[in-house]
Amino acid sequence: MNRINQLFERKQKEILNIYCTAGYPKLESTEDIVLGLDQAGVDLVEIGMPYSDPLADGPTIQASSTIALNNGMSIKKLFEQIEQVRKQTNLPIILMGYINPVMQYGVETFLEACQRVGVDGLILPDLPMYEYENHYQASFEAYDIRMIFLVTPQTSTERIKKIDQLSNAFIYVVSSAATTGKQTGFGEENIAYFKRIKALKLKNPTLIGFGISDATAYQSVCEYANGAIIGSAFIRMLEHSNQIKQDIRQFVVGIKGEIAVK
Repeated sequence: MNRINQLFERKQKEILNIYCTAGYPKLESTEDIVLGLDQAGVDLVEIGMPYSDPLADGPTIQASSTIALNNGMSIKKLFEQIEQVRKQTNLPIILMGYINPVMQYGVETFLEACQRVGVDGLILPDLPMYEYENHYQASFEAYDIRMIFLVTPQTSTERIKKIDQLSNAFIYVVSSAATTGKQTGFGEENIAYFKRIKALKLKNPTLIGFGISDATAYQSVCEYANGAIIGSAFIRMLEHSNQIKQDIRQFVVGIKGEIAVK
């Protein structure tokens, strides 16, 4: 069974998914960061594939991608790193990126490599749902790779239900229409949106991302979803980190208020 599905079978609440950019802050940082997150008790890790023209990323993650690309990060290098990481952890790994580099790599070749090195799912915000369903879904299923779709406050109920039908992992609930790292705190409109999603009683679990940077925001969204995704706040921490694994532990403790050392 896919590791993402295994996770949600054994745990249904307070899931913590942390985003990091591959090759940031240094080219070879990826392995230490993923293993550090695993040891700190994080449930999922989302690794960003650096891209020069991101659509949904705020300035913090964009800057990390630029540094990673300048460090020499590539998809080929990332697969090599994940292959080494997978020998040491069973943590579910998701790759987040954009469809253009995947198509340049070759979709089938990319999915085969994901399966071979132990990637469990993909987030490709600019891959249209129609394109996925009609051109790529069969390949994703053949390689046991989960496609994770995003929904926003502007997403219609009809579309959310269609995404739920197509999904077999979790649904990424974007907290607002802003890019990552922009928002701080959640107002009445955000909460009403979270309640609307929860009331749909979707078959897939939901994780809320964008604008979650501390324990208060984490606990708040966990009332309405199965967990949270944290990205920009973690990248900002790494920017100033001198002892990555120790700093990761402290970061996770700060978010969860506890730690489950593995």
